[in-house]
Amino acid sequence: MRTRLLPLLIVLMAAVLLALGIPLAVSLAAARQQEVVVDRIDDTARFAALAQFVTERPSGSRVDTTDGRGETLQRELEQYYRVYGIKAGVFYREKSQSAMANAPQEWGRPTEGEGLAAFEEALLGRRPHDPKQVWPWQEGRLVVASPVIHDGDVVAAVVTDSPTDQMRSKILRGWLIIAAGESAAMLLAVGAALRLTGWVLKPVRVLDVTTHAIASGRLKSRVAVASGPPELRRLARSFNEMADNVEDVLEQQRAFVADASHQLRNPLAALLLRIDLLALELPEGNEEIASVRTEGKRLASVLDDLLDLALAEHAESDLRLIDVGELTAERVASWSPLADDKGVALAGTCPATTAWADPIALSSALDAVIDNALKFTPAGERVEVRVSSNGETSTVVVTDGGPGLSDEELERVGDRFWRSTAHQNIKGSGLGLSISRALIAAGGGSIAYAHHEPHGLRVTVTVPRSRPPA
Repeated sequence: MRTRLLPLLIVLMAAVLLALGIPLAVSLAAARQQEVVVDRIDDTARFAALAQFVTERPSGSRVDTTDGRGETLQRELEQYYRVYGIKAGVFYREKSQSAMANAPQEWGRPTEGEGLAAFEEALLGRRPHDPKQVWPWQEGRLVVASPVIHDGDVVAAVVTDSPTDQMRSKILRGWLIIAAGESAAMLLAVGAALRLTGWVLKPVRVLDVTTHAIASGRLKSRVAVASGPPELRRLARSFNEMADNVEDVLEQQRAFVADASHQLRNPLAALLLRIDLLALELPEGNEEIASVRTEGKRLASVLDDLLDLALAEHAESDLRLIDVGELTAERVASWSPLADDKGVALAGTCPATTAWADPIALSSALDAVIDNALKFTPAGERVEVRVSSNGETSTVVVTDGGPGLSDEELERVGDRFWRSTAHQNIKGSGLGLSISRALIAAGGGSIAYAHHEPHGLRVTVTVPRSRPPA
């Protein structure tokens, strides 16, 4: 959940920062250019004030030299160009007339683009307009023009043509500062998002771990309600109450099964004794007595298995670090005489490997699995028991050469009282594998069933190599 929630928060925060940063960057660029435009307007206004009195000049002369005002204007423009590198000129309205003054002198009146538009607006007596925005990646120039008015008439226009390198550098530096601030804000936002998602999802993670623990058979597990939003804390408390109720119900169920099995064993034992006494009064070999005796023994076996199942689900595991290979080899050796009697080859490959398990529970589970394999494997076939480890778990794999199970039957194998319809004639109560699964699950292990090629069943008993949590 965190991998889905965290990117969403980061994308939202990035969108907010971009929504704030982009307009800020645009306004910064506009402000920097406006500063330059205002300076140029002031400069053109000053030059226009000097030029409005230089309106007459001798024939063939560039500037009026009668009183020196034209020369002053020319010097001002040349010094302005020399100091700031900004082209400036005062141009008469008529194209036939030469420039009143300009610097550099080879620079003429604007003839195209924004410079011509600004010059024509100035000749119309309008105030200078804001030039088009120049961005840091553009090689543009700023052209500003102001009218020169004499006796109420526009007689000329002052034009300045400014380079934009310095202005674009300032804009770029401002953008870098904004980007640095946005990056720092993004890092802080990511850190805050990590803390926020961790705080919100911590109860969910604890709830997930506890749910898995309960599903694995550790019914005592509970959620520690410590932090997180109030809704999740209430959910954790509700989950604990539900787990308490479920544990109480299961405990009552286990107690009922154990008590019922225990209470039925004594009457059943007395009934079997009376059947044996009755058999003494009847002719030897009576089929009805033999059938009743067989069903009574089967019922006693079912009651014993029910009691074992109730105890297996109720008892706490005595986990120890044991040698799974050695324990499996002992169980294989114990079942070898029965395998020999049935004509089944029982082979074990049991290298030394350690794992955490209850030795009694694991032995009982292996006995049930090996017994089941020998029970359904015909004479002449083979049952193999292999022990291995993969670093995190140790496994005991039991494969047989029996008829195996269908895909639908594999989904039900291990259920209580379930037996395949094709094997109803084979002795058993249908509780052996259920008891094995309960014994292994109590210690943090598992039992899995699968097909064994070319035919038969493959049972994998898995136990952890590291100590399971309490």
